[in-house]
Amino acid sequence: AEAAAAPGGGSCSPAGGGSVPVLFCFSVFARPSSVPHGAGYELLIQKFLSLYGDQIDMHRKFVVQLFAEEWSQYIDLPKGFLVSERCKVRLVPLQIQMTTLGNLTPSSTVFFCCDMQERFRPAIKYFGDIISVGQRLLQGARLLGIPVIVTEQYPKGLGSTVQEIDLTGAKLVLPKTKFSMVLPEVEAALAEIPGVRSVVLFGVETHVCIQQTALELIGRGLEVHIVADATSSRSMMDRMFALERLARTGIIVTTSEAILLQLVADKEHPKFKEIQNLIKASAPESGLLSKV
Repeated sequence: AEAAAAPGGGSCSPAGGGSVPVLFCFSVFARPSSVPHGAGYELLIQKFLSLYGDQIDMHRKFVVQLFAEEWSQYIDLPKGFLVSERCKVRLVPLQIQMTTLGNLTPSSTVFFCCDMQERFRPAIKYFGDIISVGQRLLQGARLLGIPVIVTEQYPKGLGSTVQEIDLTGAKLVLPKTKFSMVLPEVEAALAEIPGVRSVVLFGVETHVCIQQTALELIGRGLEVHIVADATSSRSMMDRMFALERLARTGIIVTTSEAILLQLVADKEHPKFKEIQNLIKASAPESGLLSKV
């Protein structure tokens, strides 16, 4: 490929041979190194990771910038840029709030089922309904090949996941005492799944374990969808204010039907009929969604 020169010449001088000297800047650091002549964006990112990997938060969004002498400042790396001469680049974390679109695809989604346990049955409002919806979501996950992570809050005292919920094929079923589901074992399981971008989260209680899990997940750069008809609390006031707070942070509050149909996306999807049959077996109209 023909090397593209930086607009305005960049902060560069010609370099011969098979490699080009590049100064890599990140935060307060600047480290000289080199890349092959003609290296592009991907190789620059790899070099940043090799130099600063222990300091870069991979869950954040970044932009690569090039120092342009014409402007005497950094500019966003031009589209199609290839290194052809000595230059200076930097990696900048984006501070602006990004609009969350909420697109879901099976290949980039994980389901989190939080603490749907037997001892909560008499205390959680509409518990029978959220069990029914949760089971339907897990059936959909199996049909679409979506990984499922399940936690149980102190099962020794609070019992295991209710029998109505089939955990067959779950990637991880884990006891916990921490309210958030984001445990080291869960983070390790997520790291094993390539391309994870979105988490579909449901269970109990909305204002405790669901809320704390969601906030930790978005803090790690993941998009979170909370299934309103599959999450509840002992108090409807706690549930309502938790969902309002989470929605204001950019977390998507949605429904099980919306989730399942977004994941198939097309009537011609090979699993559409089976997903449609799951939706038709809907839970009773409990009034839960009127209390979002």
